[in-house]
Amino acid sequence: MEPYDTASAAGPFAASTSLFSHLIDDLHDPASQYLTHDELEELLDDRGRALLRQLLQDHLDLRAQAEESAARTVPSRPLGPDLIPRPRLEGGHPRLLATVFGKVTVSRCAWRAPGRPNCHPADAALGLPRGRHSFTLGKLAALEAVRGSFDAAAEAIGRRCGKVIAKHALEQQVLAAAGDIDAFYRARVAVPAAAATLLVISVDGKGIVMRPEALRAGTARAAKRGRAMRTRLAGGEKSNRKRMATLAAVYDAEPAVRRPHDVIAPPGGRSGDRTLRPGPKAQLTWLTGSVKRDAAEVIADAFRVVEDRDPGHRRTWVVLVDGAPHQIELITAEAARRHAPIHIVIDLVHVLEYLWTAAWCFHQAADPAAEDWVAGKALAVLAGRAEAVAAQITEAANAAGLAEADRRGADKCVQYLTGKQEYLHYEEALAHGWPVATGVIEGACRHLIADRLDITGARWGLEGAEAVLTLRAVMANGDFDRYWRFHTARERDRLYPRPEQRGFALGA
Repeated sequence: MEPYDTASAAGPFAASTSLFSHLIDDLHDPASQYLTHDELEELLDDRGRALLRQLLQDHLDLRAQAEESAARTVPSRPLGPDLIPRPRLEGGHPRLLATVFGKVTVSRCAWRAPGRPNCHPADAALGLPRGRHSFTLGKLAALEAVRGSFDAAAEAIGRRCGKVIAKHALEQQVLAAAGDIDAFYRARVAVPAAAATLLVISVDGKGIVMRPEALRAGTARAAKRGRAMRTRLAGGEKSNRKRMATLAAVYDAEPAVRRPHDVIAPPGGRSGDRTLRPGPKAQLTWLTGSVKRDAAEVIADAFRVVEDRDPGHRRTWVVLVDGAPHQIELITAEAARRHAPIHIVIDLVHVLEYLWTAAWCFHQAADPAAEDWVAGKALAVLAGRAEAVAAQITEAANAAGLAEADRRGADKCVQYLTGKQEYLHYEEALAHGWPVATGVIEGACRHLIADRLDITGARWGLEGAEAVLTLRAVMANGDFDRYWRFHTARERDRLYPRPEQRGFALGA
């Protein structure tokens, strides 16, 4: 029997068929019987990637042949982006495309007109990107870069795809990947909920170490003034290397009525078998953050999402904060602008920290009695007696005859409890089933910023930090795949607009 001519039968895919046949032959070779499983995996990974790259190249070449044949048979004189006809046809105009399989060459026809840029209809048909890196490679770059350093991302992509993207190009891909996040969320349709379901907003801030040119003006001026000592910070000095990022979370929660003892164990610990009532659980959490925009803009975005979920203001809006006066002012102003009633609650954990600071004014270090002291005061605060607790602490400090330096922690606690009195009505919050802790946004600060933007040695430019922060928020929201489809569709519309699409916005 004559051997089967695979190359002739394969036609335009002859090169791919040849690679596949050689791979099959190598796997049939008796020497392959001595390969370990990991050696087989590495062989197939390397040769399989080469096969997939060749399949892609052969398909692109087939499309190029079909395009040129059709164009010469029935020339259509396409219009360029300027709506001017391109009457002259030239074939064989190549461009490189870096893909997850490796680098390929896209050959296409060019339609030309004197004094006008060439028109390449195949670019639109293939939806080719602006540069040489495919959208799939851009997606991989974004996914890898938000997990670890850019160096680590470039190395990971190199191991999987070969030398298809340099570190600088990867950084540019990440910047481009974040370009449509605001538009994506503005196009989202909110999920309806019952009027009894709570709407919770939580806001916090965290500093990111920036390059000098990316600092805010005030921080940059402070950094230029220099330090009192060359080798370390003096007392009260700051490093002036950070720019504050603002993060916001919005989530739904079903009310969960509790008692103070459900939140804080009584002095001496819990006894008996009384079942604790759980607190409200966050649902449909949406996170956002920005180091580029100011806090007012981020807070406005959070309120926009809340209003999209509850345009009629039928639901209860609870705002959890850490007590920063500037944040409270911005939140109050935004709520007033939208004529929305809100209930501001200060995070209980921050109150507990002040109570612990006061406790060490009256107890020795590691004294177990301090824990019971804090528990008793915290239960009183949860019962709505913050003002009475402040008075008790002041009275105790006076009775103990503490010197000014020794009572500083107690005085700070008293000042905090009295200054934030209007936001410490925990008895109302517990009775209505509202949350009283900012665990969601605190976790977001750790996940979105500390786990990536605060890695050792990192110093950020403004655009890079913004892109990584916003992409991590999209991923934390579980929206990345939907966002990527939205982003690539918008990018193709920008590159290859069609007349029938003008005046229409893409929905998320």
